[in-house]
Amino acid sequence: MNKIEKLIAELCPDGVEWKTLGEVCGLITTGKLNANAMEENGIYPFFTCDEKPYKINSYAFDLEAILISGNGSKVGHLNYYKGKFNAYQRTYILGLFSELIRPMFLFHFLRGHLKNYIFINSRKGSIPYITLPMLQNFSIPLPPLSIQEEIVKILDSFTELEAELEAELEARKKQYEYYRNKLLTPVEKGGRWYLNGVEVEWKKLGEVCELEYGYTDIAKKEGNVRFIRITDIDENGKLREIDPKYTELKEENKKYLLSKGDILVARTGATYGKTVLFNKDYEAVYASFLIRVKLNKTILSSYYWHFAQSNYYWKQAKKMVGGGAQPQFNANVLKNLQIPIPPLSGQEGIVAILDKFDALVNDISQGLPAEIEARRKQYEYYRNKLLSL
Repeated sequence: MNKIEKLIAELCPDGVEWKTLGEVCGLITTGKLNANAMEENGIYPFFTCDEKPYKINSYAFDLEAILISGNGSKVGHLNYYKGKFNAYQRTYILGLFSELIRPMFLFHFLRGHLKNYIFINSRKGSIPYITLPMLQNFSIPLPPLSIQEEIVKILDSFTELEAELEAELEARKKQYEYYRNKLLTPVEKGGRWYLNGVEVEWKKLGEVCELEYGYTDIAKKEGNVRFIRITDIDENGKLREIDPKYTELKEENKKYLLSKGDILVARTGATYGKTVLFNKDYEAVYASFLIRVKLNKTILSSYYWHFAQSNYYWKQAKKMVGGGAQPQFNANVLKNLQIPIPPLSGQEGIVAILDKFDALVNDISQGLPAEIEARRKQYEYYRNKLLSL
């Protein structure tokens, strides 16, 4: 029997009392501001329905509080803060806590149970959102304070470790970005150009590849091959595996099947220029708003993929598409992209360095994302175990 089990057996052998949030929070309210009220150089946190707070120069609250995203894709997301802050009109603030409850015990309990409660109690067919009565009537267990404090101590140790790993991940991402731009920004010396100390040859993309537009079809839930769309490329140039779509590919359209080393480039909208690399033959075709890049043997696909994430690439890309409201790549524009190409051995050296950083910061099967996910699951396991009162 562990310490918490002993305390429960000793202090509440007949179970614990339950109360509603309305009974243990003297304040349940929302902010008053519009979401765009943030100020770049503000001195106070400004909580909206996004995960992280923005900044603002005025405050409306000065207290210990739990803040809850009231709608949007992050509905039910929690933040804890103590001090002066301001909030969006759809962000809920819990404060003025009863002496019967420790705020961080409440935070951990809400983190484990609130989202499911929101989805169950939202109107069927509507986008989930929080109402004031929904929060006021939410029930929570109230074990003795000594038990709450012991539970908080254990769960805080997990969240602190997760926060340390996330800070490490952020630092490594900046380090990755620094070295990527350093290694892939050409340097001119005596009329010659170099990358990483190796002389390069300049080529337009159209000189070293074939460019093809994608397959026209409607994405479906089922089919014989996956159908890659613009939205399937994430901000790190990786293929999303969430909510995949499919199509029924006919024999005469098999030229659209992706092969190892193929690269896809998003050609329109907010995602224009985003690039993903296929490292294996993939039973998939690609949508018409993507351009397939089939490189020849003078350039490694992995080298080009890293180049397509660099500042030097994006500096060219932004000039190519101009400042219109709907930026768009097309094959003729993309053909003129200038690429500094070292010999294959030089490309391999750059790729070897950047691949290590990429695995560390982006690979969900190893590296820091995998470690963070493991710690998150460990936290959830113990939270559910400890809060099943």
